[in-house]
Amino acid sequence: MSKHEKVQAIMDILDDLYPEIPVPLDHTDPYTLLVAVLLSAQCTDERVNQITPKLFAKADNPYDMVKMSIEEIQNIIRPCGLSPMKSKGIWHLSDMIIKQHDGKVPQDFTALEAMPAVGHKTASVVMSQAFGVPAFPVDTHIHRLMYRWGLSNGKSVEQTERDAKRLFPRDRWNDLHLQIIFYGREYCPARGFSLDRCLITREFGRKSFINEVIKEQEKKKTLATKKKAKAVKHKS
Repeated sequence: MSKHEKVQAIMDILDDLYPEIPVPLDHTDPYTLLVAVLLSAQCTDERVNQITPKLFAKADNPYDMVKMSIEEIQNIIRPCGLSPMKSKGIWHLSDMIIKQHDGKVPQDFTALEAMPAVGHKTASVVMSQAFGVPAFPVDTHIHRLMYRWGLSNGKSVEQTERDAKRLFPRDRWNDLHLQIIFYGREYCPARGFSLDRCLITREFGRKSFINEVIKEQEKKKTLATKKKAKAVKHKS
C-alpha cells in the first residue's frame, strides 16, 4: 500500500466514525473561542466548558474583560489550572485587541501569535474554527497518533504539523484535526491503549510500535500467569 492509499484509507475510517464534527469548546464568536482555547491548555475541554459560562456571564468581550481585575479573572478560572498565567494572558490580550485591533480578534496568524499566552496551536485553532482558514492545530493526541500511524517521526510538534499538512488535502485540514482528536480520545489513548480497539493502528500503524505493544501485552500475560500460579501454590 502506498502512502497516498494509506492516508486515504485513514481518512475514510475517520469519516465513517465521525461524519458530524462538532467544535469541542463552547463559544459564540472568535473572542470567546480564543479565551476558551487559552483556558484549555493542560485542561480538559469538559472542564473549560464548565468554567467559561461563569466567566462569559461577566465578560464575553474584550471591553468588559479589561474592566475586571486579573485577580477576579483568576478566581473564576482557577479550576482550569495555570490560573495566574492564564488570567494575565486573558486580560492583556483583551487590552491588546482593544488598542491594536479595534476590539475585534484579528484574522491573522502573526497578529494572534503576538498576543500574550497565544502560541501557534491556539492561533491555528482560532483561525480554523472561528474563521474557516485552513490550519492543522497539533495537540498531544494528533502528535501521538501521527507517530503511531507512521505518518510522522514524533520528534517535534512542528514536524508533525508539517507532515500532516503535506500528507492530508488542504481542504480537509480543519475537519481532520478534530476527527483525529476524537479518535485519539476514544480509540487510541496514551494510557490504556488496546490494539484490538484501535483499528487504524492495527491496520496501518508503525510496525515498531505495534511490536512494542504486543511485547508488553505478552509480558503482562506472563506476569499474570506467574501471579496466578503463585497464588494457587500458596493456597494449596
